[in-house]
Amino acid sequence: MENLKNVAPIEDFNWDAYENGDATTNVSKEELEQAYEKTLNKVNDREVVDGTVIAMNKREVVVNIGYKSDGIIPLNEFRYTPDLKVGDTVEVYIENQEDKKGQLILSHKKARATRSWDRVNAALENEEIIKGYIKCRTKGGMIVDVFGIEAFLPGSQIDVKPIRDYDVFVGKTMEFKVVKINQEFKNVVVSHKALIEAELEQQKKEIISKLEKGQVLEGTVKNITSYGVFIDLGGVDGLIHITDLSWGRVSDPHEVVSLDQKLNVVILDFDDEKKRIALGLKQLTPHPWDALDPDLKVGDHVKGKVVVMADYGAFIEIAPGVEGLIHVSEMSWSQHLRSAQDFMKVGDEVEAVILTLDREERKMSLGIKQLKPDPWETIEEKYPIGSKHVAKVRNFTNFGVFVEIEEGVDGLIHISDLSWTKKIKHPSEFTQIGADIEVQVLEIDKENRRLSLGHKQLEENPWDVFETVFTVGSVHEGTIIEMLDKGAVIALPYGVEGFATPKHLVKEDGTQAQVDEKLPFKVIEFNKDAKRIILSHSRIFEDAAKAEEKAEKKAAKKENTKKENAPIIQNQAASTTLGDIDALAALKEQMEGKK
Repeated sequence: MENLKNVAPIEDFNWDAYENGDATTNVSKEELEQAYEKTLNKVNDREVVDGTVIAMNKREVVVNIGYKSDGIIPLNEFRYTPDLKVGDTVEVYIENQEDKKGQLILSHKKARATRSWDRVNAALENEEIIKGYIKCRTKGGMIVDVFGIEAFLPGSQIDVKPIRDYDVFVGKTMEFKVVKINQEFKNVVVSHKALIEAELEQQKKEIISKLEKGQVLEGTVKNITSYGVFIDLGGVDGLIHITDLSWGRVSDPHEVVSLDQKLNVVILDFDDEKKRIALGLKQLTPHPWDALDPDLKVGDHVKGKVVVMADYGAFIEIAPGVEGLIHVSEMSWSQHLRSAQDFMKVGDEVEAVILTLDREERKMSLGIKQLKPDPWETIEEKYPIGSKHVAKVRNFTNFGVFVEIEEGVDGLIHISDLSWTKKIKHPSEFTQIGADIEVQVLEIDKENRRLSLGHKQLEENPWDVFETVFTVGSVHEGTIIEMLDKGAVIALPYGVEGFATPKHLVKEDGTQAQVDEKLPFKVIEFNKDAKRIILSHSRIFEDAAKAEEKAEKKAAKKENTKKENAPIIQNQAASTTLGDIDALAALKEQMEGKK
């Protein structure tokens, strides 16, 4: 009751009329209605007016526009203004002042659409910052509701840094700047990036003006590429090249940093306009060479991992950022050229011996062959002259075969030491690369690390026997196997080959002997050292004819002498036999053969 105030009664109030149900005073009803109407706003259907939110719940918003009744608008029409609260001024479109129930029908959505085009154009003209609701993703960017108009937000205009997940922006209300309007197609393009760029430009100028080489700054990993990492220094971008990420070798920058990671970097260099800034990460930690064990010296054994392979050698990382080179020549005692890939591959764990160590130059050379003894130190003991071994054929030359008895012990078999009997033009006729071959050590050249080897020496020299078989004057059957300009090669018994010049290949009928003919041949020269047998087919019938002619002449001469000196001749004739004549003929033939 204490809240009630004393109100003086109206003096001329008509109580009788009130009792009869007519509460009007002597003022007419029309006058009262007019007076009431004056207190209300004049509104028209299909008009946009401003109203005040006077109440709201989870489904509806009650808006007062100063009319005799309030309008109710569904809350989902305000989804683009999620921070809406009681007391806010909102624009509404009057659809109907009174429906069948006498209710005022308002629409916020239609109000926005009605005014939106003018407002968007004004926002572009005045460079105004406006709010928009990101509805969904689309190709190349997002669709944004601005004043009820669907505007396009390109992906590149969302932020100054690259966007990795567009979906996180869907459903957000953000500030935008209208950057482009196509009046004909009513297309609107907005940007959020433009708002922060101006602010960043100022920050950028400030940062760039203070940049100095050697300066350490905090930055955020903005992008990771195969060649390095881009760092945002607060509006200014710098690049850490892959080689400046770590003292050790880095194959992928993702091994060292991750996106959005904050880290300290040092400025290594920049161009005159400070647009390209080179940054370093590894420079903030001491160089691993400086931390290397001071007692490490030449001759020490170290273990490490193969990080890079080349034909000429392998780089071994013995500690992060500390590498040594094993040259291919230090991988094996063998002298013949090989590739480093024959010995190891990237990722292998290896043990090696330090050969050189230069701390100032930060260089180290290593070797692995030094882990095994040098076979040439004890070569005379292991491979003495005359010893027999099995070797592997490594390479050919025109003059012989290069073989390897064991890794690091190479030798040469001269072409003349391959066979006692075969005339070999090229070693490939006798053996093949990769094949095993029996050898005998003939000579040791320790200085040049090369053995002279023989293969034929493993068998007895058949020419000692051939000397007694193919005597000068002896006749043997042979087959012509090859015709050359200077003569023919003839295959003789026991796998031996002989040679005959064209004049010694003339047959008795005057024709020339041909390939594959089988004929008797007389030995006219035998050279054991040169392994040469010179043959003649012609001599067989030529010598027979000469001997016959000689015998006839001799017989005739004896007959003449007999007539002149009968007694003496008879005595001589009695002592001369046919065997003497044959002996003389043979002697002549031998003399001619020597000629």
